[in-house]
Amino acid sequence: MAGVFPSLMSISQIFIFFFFFLSFSAECYGYATTLDRKHFGLKKEKLSHFKLFWHDIYSGSNPTAVGVVRPQKNSSTMFGSISVIDDPLTEGPELSSKLVGKAQGLYSSAGQEEVGLLMVMNFVFLEGKYNGSTITILGRNKVFSPMREMPVIGGSGLFRYARGYVEARTHLFNPVTGDATIEYNIYVLHY
Repeated sequence: MAGVFPSLMSISQIFIFFFFFLSFSAECYGYATTLDRKHFGLKKEKLSHFKLFWHDIYSGSNPTAVGVVRPQKNSSTMFGSISVIDDPLTEGPELSSKLVGKAQGLYSSAGQEEVGLLMVMNFVFLEGKYNGSTITILGRNKVFSPMREMPVIGGSGLFRYARGYVEARTHLFNPVTGDATIEYNIYVLHY
């Protein structure tokens, strides 16, 4: 009996150790568990700024924006229209400047009384250490305002758990073709 008792003490000590370890490292609610971010390699958050130029091209033989749903009849705001995009993102305002990524997604005219787009897009990086990573933007773009702000709602790769916002400013707009170059300043918190 004396030989069994020390092993029972060891088991109870181990149980107590694991109970306290689990209670401090994670909270469990049956269907959800709070995890320790260090387990996923998440270190201190950093704030990054990117300045890119978004080229929305409807004209020519190789458009990067395609209208897939026509607007409501007699709408001055193009209400109801939807376009799908695979727009180049460049370092400078010229389309010939260095390509650093693509803006892939769609936008829809969601305003009946003023031009306001619902933007849903991923900025997919193709260069440097961010190659393959994405930043996801979802928000309202009041097109004719000098500066528009939209939220960054997430990302992938180096931008997992990303959050922040973008500021969009029109650099160039051709009302005949619909082609536009927009300056995007992205402020993103990420690990």
